[in-house]
Amino acid sequence: MELRETIAIVTGGASGLGEATTRRIVAAGGKVMIFDQNEERGSALVHELGAHQVSFLKTDVASAEEVERHVAETVSIFGTVNALVNCAGIATPGKVVSKGGPMALERFTQLIQVNLIGTFNVIRVAAAAMMDNEPNEEGERGVIVNTASVAAFEGQIGQAAYSASKGGVVGMTLPIAREFAPYGIRVMTIAPGLVETPLFAGLPEPAQQALVDRTLFPKRLGKPEEYAKLVESIVTNPLLNGEVIRLDGAIRMQAK
Repeated sequence: MELRETIAIVTGGASGLGEATTRRIVAAGGKVMIFDQNEERGSALVHELGAHQVSFLKTDVASAEEVERHVAETVSIFGTVNALVNCAGIATPGKVVSKGGPMALERFTQLIQVNLIGTFNVIRVAAAAMMDNEPNEEGERGVIVNTASVAAFEGQIGQAAYSASKGGVVGMTLPIAREFAPYGIRVMTIAPGLVETPLFAGLPEPAQQALVDRTLFPKRLGKPEEYAKLVESIVTNPLLNGEVIRLDGAIRMQAK
């Protein structure tokens, strides 16, 4: 599938990795429906990039009713959907047991709800819509790209909830790819390392630098545009399926 042929839903598409992906798809001539909670950013992107190529729906990715309604609305507006890029996510660190006592269960639940259940929720509805597409010459009807994290493999102290949520995304990649293969729908996951996003910017400067120092090469933070370039490679290469790709400069996270 060429990027100019893409009609994509991008969750978390108003900032960070999602915004970079939205911009790359639109620059290539594709169309994007942004699912995001940030109305101000979403509306600004629609205004900047053009309503004929970008639309925005304020969406809680963990809400079954909202996602079902908004996927149907996407198909109504653009005629179809043949790509999904799941970038919506949160990262709130916390020890399982700290000086204040055990972690509030609600904190763990929230991360699982947004990062894992939210990803699955949009997959199930968007894939059902893709199954109605006419296959291209490769027999392809759609492609799904999820976002995990290197924390799925090397979670640090304080990342138990986040690592569990991203590990779940990694774990469901292959079984969903196997299930969707007869319909010509590919499923891939990207596991970014340290990328210049609003989530990373929330860390103290010394913590940021310590993490950058552990990156082998290039010795810097990743750029959201580099994530978007990998999304393009996945969309346009039909042999990429059922795999998790680390995008991390060969970093391997330490315990803390």
